[in-house]
Amino acid sequence: MNAELKHTLKRIRWRMRRMRSALRWGLPALWNAPAVLGNAIPKSGSHLIIQVLQGLTTIGPFVDGGFPPVNRGEDNRKLPDSAVLRNIRRMRGGDIGYGYVGCYRPFIETLTAPGRATIFVYRDPRDAVVSSVFYATDMNPKHALHRYYNEQVSSLEERINVAIRGLDDPDLPYSSVRQRFEKYLGWLEQPAVLSLRFEDLQTNRDAAFNQILDYLGERGWRDQPPREDALRALHAAIQPRKSGTFRKGKPGGWREHFTEANKSLFKEVAGDLLICLGYEEDFDW
Repeated sequence: MNAELKHTLKRIRWRMRRMRSALRWGLPALWNAPAVLGNAIPKSGSHLIIQVLQGLTTIGPFVDGGFPPVNRGEDNRKLPDSAVLRNIRRMRGGDIGYGYVGCYRPFIETLTAPGRATIFVYRDPRDAVVSSVFYATDMNPKHALHRYYNEQVSSLEERINVAIRGLDDPDLPYSSVRQRFEKYLGWLEQPAVLSLRFEDLQTNRDAAFNQILDYLGERGWRDQPPREDALRALHAAIQPRKSGTFRKGKPGGWREHFTEANKSLFKEVAGDLLICLGYEEDFDW
């Protein structure tokens, strides 16, 4: 099935879901609910947050769009900013989507506008580095770094080093961990955006879910169900093995894989990134 036909069928299913939601909850409730985007730094919890948000469809006027990340096409190719913006602006009241959208104009104005709810998920960059290495090496043969990691790099230590410092190769460009994170960090300073740690979504879920529900109320979702029922629905929505990137990643798992050389390089390349994100107080780790 070609990408265009696939997208057309998904749009038909999306419209049918909106009709069902309108019949169940009422058209005004659907239109007045915020359009919700789960936004994440790559390898930092995008598949977890979209599963949580999909749980909203069972308790309120929300619709899972069923589309790829807003910044990807049906064939998984990266889209230009203009196409990403069109995908975001196509989201209607109550729609749920996800993606990897940096914090710069015009995305800031669009994703913080009235009628929008943006939940930004970030993660300890060291765990994100390890996750990216295993994903590219073992889980996704189509990843740009798959052959490089498997054919040109002989050890996990060196793969982690590559993921930290990046590659200065015109045929295989790969930015450093600092550069990969920096374009997203501005979301932490946007008061209209809810920022959540991936680690809290993993280990402190009730508190994180309460933050999400309170935030959605502030952004326009009225008549929420009893909080206990809502929390139960969000918990039930999480099914890790349905994620194509499931690897049993756990907070702090980087300690099992980083060597002293990896730690030294990370401190050199990332600078105060961990301190800025609140994962460390100083460089003594």
